[in-house]
Amino acid sequence: MSDTDRRFMRLALTLGARGLGNVWPNPAVGCVIVRDGIVVGRGWTQPGGRPHAEVRALAQAGEAARGATAYVTLEPCAHHGHTPPCAEALIAAGVARVVTALTDPDPRVAGRGHAMLRAAGTAVTGDIEAEAARRVNAGFLGRITRGRPLVTLKLALTLDARIATATGESRWITGPEARRRVHLMRARHDAVMVGSGTARADDPDLRVRELGVSRQPVRVVADSRLGVSPEGRLGRTALETPVWMLHGPQASPSARVAWSSTGAELIECATDPLGRIDIGDALGQLAARGLTRVFCEGGGGLAASLVRSGLADRLAVFSAGRLFGADGTAGLAAMGVTRLGAPDWHLTGVEQLGADLLHEWQYSQGV
Repeated sequence: MSDTDRRFMRLALTLGARGLGNVWPNPAVGCVIVRDGIVVGRGWTQPGGRPHAEVRALAQAGEAARGATAYVTLEPCAHHGHTPPCAEALIAAGVARVVTALTDPDPRVAGRGHAMLRAAGTAVTGDIEAEAARRVNAGFLGRITRGRPLVTLKLALTLDARIATATGESRWITGPEARRRVHLMRARHDAVMVGSGTARADDPDLRVRELGVSRQPVRVVADSRLGVSPEGRLGRTALETPVWMLHGPQASPSARVAWSSTGAELIECATDPLGRIDIGDALGQLAARGLTRVFCEGGGGLAASLVRSGLADRLAVFSAGRLFGADGTAGLAAMGVTRLGAPDWHLTGVEQLGADLLHEWQYSQGV
């Protein structure tokens, strides 16, 4: 592995990350084409997943691609889908060498792209900046290998870990800089998810504001009985931006009809013995519909369910300089923890945003 290969692959990874939240169910891929040490083409997967990164970079490079090296953050596809295989496009363009970060685990590819390139006489080098590539595309990789999307759990807390006062007031615990960062995080995920309690209490909109995004995240509500009013903001805007309602078999026919009439998609999920949504089944259903990255904004019951089940992969904890006391609403519902073990999470970043702090954590057994 040369320093040159690492440098250009890091550039390709930076480009690919621009697609996060916009390209599902596709991976967020970046491609850089280099000839004689000069970048002649750059591309990343476009909103909706097409065109692919390689096609964009080849179009920019033109004839300069012949004899060049292409740096691609994921193995070029080898199957005919909505577009022809990118491996074929690289061969047709006369690219002499292809450097990749990861082999694509999708069974339709899974080494076939590399094999197609080698069979055509193209030199192939793999596993360059592989760990960084896994972090960028953890959602896509998890959907393929684990059958569920990456889950980032966001918590906006006081210093004593409360999300609302004793009277239920919660707007706003954090300041404008932290709230703007939340919108940026929403934009980099395929979906934003809340529980029924949050949907009833806050009547949230859950869309990205002020960032000029080309594709809004899907808005997902876990509501076993479909008790959230369809006349709220989510129901009124379901035809503008998708709303998916996760519900159990106990949801009444009238509630199903009411929500269906708004344009929301109803997804029936398994429930636990207490009648709550089985969060593992729900995430599997979301993955089956193509979601790779889900941003969960609470509340406490849904957050506790994700953590308790080991299904939250990353935490984004915003801490504000406030104290509400024990009569405030806890950020997590009861967890049933009775003894200390090894730490469940490790810290990956700390940042000050105005008067607030953002701590980012990764589950020790996650991605």
